[in-house]
Amino acid sequence: MDEKKVLLSGIQPSGDLTLGSYLGAIKNWAELADQFDCYYFMADMHTITVRQNPADLRRHTLEQLAQYIACGLDPEKNTLFIQSHVHQHAELGWVLQCYTMFGELSRMTQFKDKSAKNADNINGGLFAYPSLMAADILLYQPDFVPVGQDQKQHVELTRDVANRFNSIYGNVFKVPEPYIPKVGARVMSLASPTSKMSKSDTDPNGCVYLKDDNDTIMRKFRRAVTDCDAEVRFDRENKPGVSNLMEIYSACTGKSFEEIQKDFDGKGYGDFKTAVGEAVISAIGPIRDEAQRILKDKAYLEGVYHAGAEKAAYIANKTLRKVYKKIGFVQR
Repeated sequence: MDEKKVLLSGIQPSGDLTLGSYLGAIKNWAELADQFDCYYFMADMHTITVRQNPADLRRHTLEQLAQYIACGLDPEKNTLFIQSHVHQHAELGWVLQCYTMFGELSRMTQFKDKSAKNADNINGGLFAYPSLMAADILLYQPDFVPVGQDQKQHVELTRDVANRFNSIYGNVFKVPEPYIPKVGARVMSLASPTSKMSKSDTDPNGCVYLKDDNDTIMRKFRRAVTDCDAEVRFDRENKPGVSNLMEIYSACTGKSFEEIQKDFDGKGYGDFKTAVGEAVISAIGPIRDEAQRILKDKAYLEGVYHAGAEKAAYIANKTLRKVYKKIGFVQR
């Protein structure tokens, strides 16, 4: 039997997971377990490039893990772990910093964006974190890394660093390919539909969180920005608000834009917004309830992240030992 290809991804637990994270990525991950050997981690080491409240970071990390499982990422089929529990990430991160060029790091779009937002805390970690991201990826010798458009630059850098290292020391790292999911809605803010829905959204009405209760979800959709012509029609450029709602509704119900347009022909935006809210509640309500149940079962959750870290560390250590030997470190 052929060995499964390896796929890896991580999300920072710097806030609550959103409807955008679910429809854009996590919803599709559950189906990948039969096709790939999947590793998913809570990227807590990446969060500290921006100051975090320690209690909130711990809570968000465990909530995110519970939400992953509630979204269908079965720990028996996927390796789920917390990044800081596998010390090899930090160790390889340092090595790869020494093989990543200053110019490459200074060109990273996210460094520029985050520097602008955190002008009082432009630290070395914020500058060098793409090297840690490269280590996150290369430790597991993955074939694929699922990425959105905004992370593609980091995978390109990872490939450059892997090729540079391999050209010096031989075939140490597998050079991964970006895996762009075929489906996956690009969910925009409900308050500002030309911007991506983000957990760091300054307008609380713009973002739907997986932990929101049903009334909150419905209220946010009823307040969603649309336009004044009251026609439900997909036109991303001229009708960004309505198009965003159509994309969300389509992702939750499986209906095509043509079907949605037909269903709401002659009806006002009020009916449409309510229908979208109801579809979202049907999709994420059970996830919220299941995540809350899992969070209460501390022993189960601990068992999941201990087992995940153990498996991840075993694989990561094989790569790290190879790297250390190649660069000339004395074996432990």
